[in-house]
Amino acid sequence: MALLTGALLPDGPALARDKAPPPPATGPAADYPIVLGAPFVVDGVTYTPVDVMNYDQVGYALIDPAGGDRISLAHRTLPLPSYVEVTSLRTGKTILVRAERRGPMTGAGLVALSPAAAAQLGTSEARTPIRIRRVNPAEPERALLRAGQRAADRMDTPMSLVGVLMRKLEPAGQPPAPAAAPTTAAVAAPAPASAAKRPAVMPPSLKPAAAAAIPPAPKPATQLAPQPVVKPVVPMAPPIARPVASAAPVSSGPFVVQVGAYSSRTNAAAVAARVGGGVSPAGRLFRVRISGLTSQAQASAALAKVRAAGYTQARIQRAD
Repeated sequence: MALLTGALLPDGPALARDKAPPPPATGPAADYPIVLGAPFVVDGVTYTPVDVMNYDQVGYALIDPAGGDRISLAHRTLPLPSYVEVTSLRTGKTILVRAERRGPMTGAGLVALSPAAAAQLGTSEARTPIRIRRVNPAEPERALLRAGQRAADRMDTPMSLVGVLMRKLEPAGQPPAPAAAPTTAAVAAPAPASAAKRPAVMPPSLKPAAAAAIPPAPKPATQLAPQPVVKPVVPMAPPIARPVASAAPVSSGPFVVQVGAYSSRTNAAAVAARVGGGVSPAGRLFRVRISGLTSQAQASAALAKVRAAGYTQARIQRAD
């Protein structure tokens, strides 16, 4: 019996090692598949998760201690996971956050920030006015957030725009109204009915118009003879050559793609390294630009690459 017991003892630790849970995935596969889930009710309001790519709302951010030290937030309807820019409507500071949980499950908040995300945003308020906008960041930034680390701050939102967004806020005691999507669907329903009635009325009016157009047809036929005389005069070579010559100076002008302006040189340098641009001071800010673009076509191609990398506010400018 002792031998039997001794033979079984080594198997215990081996089985425990075999059943150890695998480490959490942090690669790109951790972003898929996205989860929506069933509708649910919070404080008498029904919320239906939906995959909306251009989600852009203002509201109030609560603080969710369950988020811990990850740069994450809870949202009631966005797919999980998804990535959003959160802007403080107190300061204009904007950060990148990963939506990982459903919530808040009480109160009138639009989102619930983890303590680490609130600290990066620079707020400790119980209710912070914010703007949240869904984005598609570059993979290096996604990887940082999946690993629980901070991504670089985004470009600060101008205070002029912050003032406009503040005027759109609901009072602090009211929950966000998810009925906007159903209202749009209800308005869209009668539209096809009215549109279907109009084609039924149009054909009778078109037939007399077509019949009326037939009698005058012989009269313009007599005017077709002089028209060919005018046509040989129009296609002249010199007018075609002049636009080609004038187009060269326009396309040869220097252009730059301005990716953004940052209050921190370190953040600006990090963005410049990602997009292949340079950093230049402009007052108290540091601009990230891609220069050396000699044509509008080159500038447009560079702009498309920058926006695909997640910097959707980039734009083309004339070089200084």
